[in-house]
Amino acid sequence: MFNRFRSMSATAMAAVLGCALMATAAPASAQKKEKPKKGEEAKGEGLSASKGFAPALKKMTDATTAKDTAALQAALTEGQGTATTPDDKYLTAFYQLQLGILNKDQTIQAQALDTMLDSGRTPPENLAVYNFFSGNFAYGAKDYPKAIKRLEAAKAAGSTEPNVPVLLMDSYLNAGQVEQGLATAKAAIEASRAAGQRPSDELYVRPIKALQAAKRNNEVLDLMTLRLRDYNQPTVWRQTLFIALQSNQDKEIGLDIFRLMRATGAMQERPEYAEYAALATEAALPGEVVALIKAGKQSNVIPASDAKFNELLKSQTERMGDEESTLTAYAQKPSTLSNPKVAGATGDAMVGYGRHADAIPLYKAALAAGGDKDLWTYRLGVAQAQSGDTAGAKASFAQVTGPRKRLAELWTVKIDTPAAAPAAPAATPATGN
Repeated sequence: MFNRFRSMSATAMAAVLGCALMATAAPASAQKKEKPKKGEEAKGEGLSASKGFAPALKKMTDATTAKDTAALQAALTEGQGTATTPDDKYLTAFYQLQLGILNKDQTIQAQALDTMLDSGRTPPENLAVYNFFSGNFAYGAKDYPKAIKRLEAAKAAGSTEPNVPVLLMDSYLNAGQVEQGLATAKAAIEASRAAGQRPSDELYVRPIKALQAAKRNNEVLDLMTLRLRDYNQPTVWRQTLFIALQSNQDKEIGLDIFRLMRATGAMQERPEYAEYAALATEAALPGEVVALIKAGKQSNVIPASDAKFNELLKSQTERMGDEESTLTAYAQKPSTLSNPKVAGATGDAMVGYGRHADAIPLYKAALAAGGDKDLWTYRLGVAQAQSGDTAGAKASFAQVTGPRKRLAELWTVKIDTPAAAPAAPAATPATGN
């Protein structure tokens, strides 16, 4: 049901990280003690090498520029023996990081980043990127408490890396902090929407899985409903409505769920056609059963040779008889309109034949005659939506407060949300794979 993360290649990540690191101003001592240019001293936070460390630092700088890993390793060994001040040790870790990047060694990179970040000497403009990659390495190592610490620090430092919310959310979830993970996801979703961007599907999928594991089904459906705003696709509708079906014990509501599934193109396999047909048959709606089976055959979900469906089609066609031709006259009788159950049932029959506009006055009559407000207001909204009266439908759905409230909300999402393109595979930085 859910997609897994895809990792950015180690080469691509090293290019990003290496570029950020190499953009850091070299300290004055590595520039033959030239006076820093205007603004450069602030950028480096006044980092300077001690006299005894300066020769090794010069070798590290030259080896990094030449991408000579052997020379850089030798210079690091020398520097580790002569580094005495906090700045010396920070600079040694900086070039240890360069060695890790050149060798594509994430273990060395992670160790160097830890030393730099824990030193308190990291230039402010580098805190976001350093913390992000340190958090990313921790996430890959499944050290979720550390990942949370680093990713929160990256966020606080103004990181614009798009994967920060996803990795931070998933770190919270994996650390058992479901509430914090859910809050992080929701905040990131709304921030993306406010910026006119479609949120990553992972911001929905990961919390949904955590809520499912905790058997918090109402909250699962809450988040699935929100997800449809951005991923209004038949597959997502199918996932959402299957969860609704699993938590439903009422046959009438089950029939309404299947109708929405059909309206959203979410009926993709034989079992849902079979259950829908059984419910419609039991509800004495032969026209709806016949239309459903024909639709299933047209979409090739129901094979032409399917004996059970062919038998059902034959029996329901016979049962249907001339019902549709007599509905118009029957629907206008005072005895029909004054009886809420009869008026509503006649409206249901009209819907079964695809005559949604004709069902509207019947559902209104059922309500006027004192019928079940929740049931007939909901089905009135569906008939209005299916006949193109979206404003009327939304007004009707807004009045539904009973057990069909969730379905009314989903219909409103369908009305308000254009069909979305399939989700792009979620990309995350390399995590040691």
